[in-house]
Amino acid sequence: MFLLIIGIPKETKDKENRIALTPEGAKQLVSKGHKVLVEKNAGAGSGFIDEDYARNGAAMVDTEKAWNADIVVKVKEPLENEYKFLKKQILFTYLHLAAAPKALTESLLKAETASIAYETVEDSYNRLPLLAPMSAVAGNMSVTIGSYYLAKFNNGKGTMLGEVNGKLYGKVVIIGDGVVGRHAAKTAYGMGANVFIFGRHEERMDHLRDIIGKGAHVLLSTPENIAEHIKDADSVVGAVLVKGAKAPWVVTEEMVKTMQPGSVIVDVSIDQGGCIETSKPTSHTNPIFVKHGVTHYCVTNMPGAYPRTSTLALTNATLPYLLKLASNGFEKSMKDGGFAKGVNTHRGFITYKPVANDLNMDDKFTELKDLI
Repeated sequence: MFLLIIGIPKETKDKENRIALTPEGAKQLVSKGHKVLVEKNAGAGSGFIDEDYARNGAAMVDTEKAWNADIVVKVKEPLENEYKFLKKQILFTYLHLAAAPKALTESLLKAETASIAYETVEDSYNRLPLLAPMSAVAGNMSVTIGSYYLAKFNNGKGTMLGEVNGKLYGKVVIIGDGVVGRHAAKTAYGMGANVFIFGRHEERMDHLRDIIGKGAHVLLSTPENIAEHIKDADSVVGAVLVKGAKAPWVVTEEMVKTMQPGSVIVDVSIDQGGCIETSKPTSHTNPIFVKHGVTHYCVTNMPGAYPRTSTLALTNATLPYLLKLASNGFEKSMKDGGFAKGVNTHRGFITYKPVANDLNMDDKFTELKDLI
């Protein structure tokens, strides 16, 4: 008899080639007595072939069987065509319910799924250890993406972000000084751009200069400061996060209208609804749109562009939690308060307050401790 069945479906989001478990992760779960079901070809986009999983004890199955498990582990939230697979089980993945279609939350509640969102799991320092690796990838990407769309052949301004013979070219404005913002700033600074990063904590500013570079401009995030510096920005990176809740608009449409034609916005906060008023979700197939002469890149699964690196970075973070969940069971695992903060739905209720607030479903909210 197997202890638990762990299912790994193939991701269905547009050009999403990450997978939620590596062959090594499958090996560790199998060695603990669990059965691992991996959907056929689920890992191919990340460079992990079916034989890699089979060699490590996983069974290769179809979509329905991968979902028919005690714990289903994914990278991205279920899409509409996957709602029918939801049942009274554990779902461990990125969910971003506050900004996702309300129908997803309603489906999770109807199925009484115990959903654990990577993005709201906290560690003992109140950090977000399962969101951090993908935030880092997206932060790095945001600058190179901005640079690409600034090229004239992409109808950009034709401004390079980088140093040429000792002179810095291009102004990058980064709003938010968390993991995304810091990685974006370090990438832009390393390229040789003029970096302006906005944060809310004055006490962090000297530390930010130390980790980014002494020439970085670290400013307090106020509407006045943002409005002033966005006017001549070549690339703007939106990197604002409110744990588990919809991101606030820190760049208004009126501010966007003041930007120069051909400049670029990369809204990394789009998973949580976006922090720029003119943003709307895009995909890897159709990544950009132009509004008020400004190119907007708002892909909701940015790290999927680099699936090998992203899968390795993500699973390095998630596997210890999955092993704990599989070995200890749901209720015992939730004695870890930080892990428990990842639970967004359970037994037909929303258990994460910001999600209930943003979806206007406060009547469906119940504290997790009252359900276990």
